[in-house]
Amino acid sequence: MRLYNTLTKGLEELRPEGGTVRMYVCGPTVYDLIHIGNARPFIVFDALRRVLEARGLRVIYVQNVTDVDDKIIRRAQEEGRDPGELALHYTQEYFADLERLGVRPPTYSPPATAFIPKMVEFIQKLLEKGHAYVVDGDVYFSVRTYPGYGELSGRSAEEQLAGARVEVDERKRDPLDFALWKRAKPGEPHWPSPWGEGRPGWHTECVVMSMHLLGETLDIHAGGNDLIFPHHENERAQAESLTGKTFVKIWLHNGMLTVRGEKMAKSLGNFYYARDVVRLFGTEAVRYFYLSRHWRKPLDFSFEALEEAKAAVSRVYNFLAEAGRVPAEVQPQDQSFKDFLAEAEKKFWAELDDDFNTPGALAVLQEIVGEAYKRGEPGAIREAALAVRRLSRPLGLFQGEAGAPELGKLAEELLDLIVDLRARLRQEKNFALADKIREKLSKLGVELRDGPEGTRWVLRV
Repeated sequence: MRLYNTLTKGLEELRPEGGTVRMYVCGPTVYDLIHIGNARPFIVFDALRRVLEARGLRVIYVQNVTDVDDKIIRRAQEEGRDPGELALHYTQEYFADLERLGVRPPTYSPPATAFIPKMVEFIQKLLEKGHAYVVDGDVYFSVRTYPGYGELSGRSAEEQLAGARVEVDERKRDPLDFALWKRAKPGEPHWPSPWGEGRPGWHTECVVMSMHLLGETLDIHAGGNDLIFPHHENERAQAESLTGKTFVKIWLHNGMLTVRGEKMAKSLGNFYYARDVVRLFGTEAVRYFYLSRHWRKPLDFSFEALEEAKAAVSRVYNFLAEAGRVPAEVQPQDQSFKDFLAEAEKKFWAELDDDFNTPGALAVLQEIVGEAYKRGEPGAIREAALAVRRLSRPLGLFQGEAGAPELGKLAEELLDLIVDLRARLRQEKNFALADKIREKLSKLGVELRDGPEGTRWVLRV
């Protein structure tokens, strides 16, 4: 598999040592429920993890939980709650939302507060190596001591300065320097350190947790492209300054979810909570919506697009339901269809190996369904359904019970009864009434397909 590396600006072959992929994905800051834009990296990189495992690799998948942060403290103060209690509440809600999104739990989900002693040790080592300095209980990283700063983001010194102005502090030796440790303010959570009570900076939290759980060199570090600068740039600077080794082999950054071309964000008020969207459209429609667009490209959110994704998912499930009514002993009559499926499977994996091209892979699945319908042969439909089930499993799609979501068992049995009645009418040459039944069912969204083996009904979406 080749993946686009943000650092090198090109495709890189994934070469994990010993068949184990060490993968870190930036997780949530738990001060609120996640919105549907937050869900994109969680779904995309969950699918990547599944695909790598399907390729026979072991994946150690780490995703942090930032449970101490300015946003958490501010929200807790507004609500008169303890910051730790608020963070724990939204951590639990986050994992509930992952389940709603069909995202498998990470191998490790470290909360930042569990690693603070290790963060203190890490900062102390940077101080000893001359990469950091202390000012009045705050500790800053000295950016100029790391020659590779700016390589990941490709930002000029002027652009870096513009991004650094969010941490304006005249006590810093250089405007680019960023906080490793923040001195405690009244009413804020704090922990002991050699420089006084305080808490770690966000950029230090992630680098310490990832290195502790995955080692000094990661195979993959992933997140949204809004994290490239300053967060991931600062992580890289700290790690490589301390170890002298490559911190990450391949940096992956997904495109943002937009609303009418504008980034979805709580600060802009143009967001929807992930759980509400799942409630409206279903887990698989949301996953299909994200995977139908290349992970590196921006994706514009709309209810119309989600309706289209839901319809696409329903069409495939209707096909699987139809295939489920074909007896297991029925096989494709034409060897050419088996050859087609074999080539389609190769194409499916080739799409995923080429920069994780999930839209191309989904197109192959739809091509299999279309070709099976074109052949119209029950054996081909059954064989195609087995292929769709097998291939889509790594994407977290089409593993549910086959059957139209609008229909229950009784409705399906009634349709079978109507089809049998129509067949008897045709045998009795009562074609006028048989055709009326077909027309009425068509108006109701049920299509009848006559073939040598009999008549099948299919729901149109």
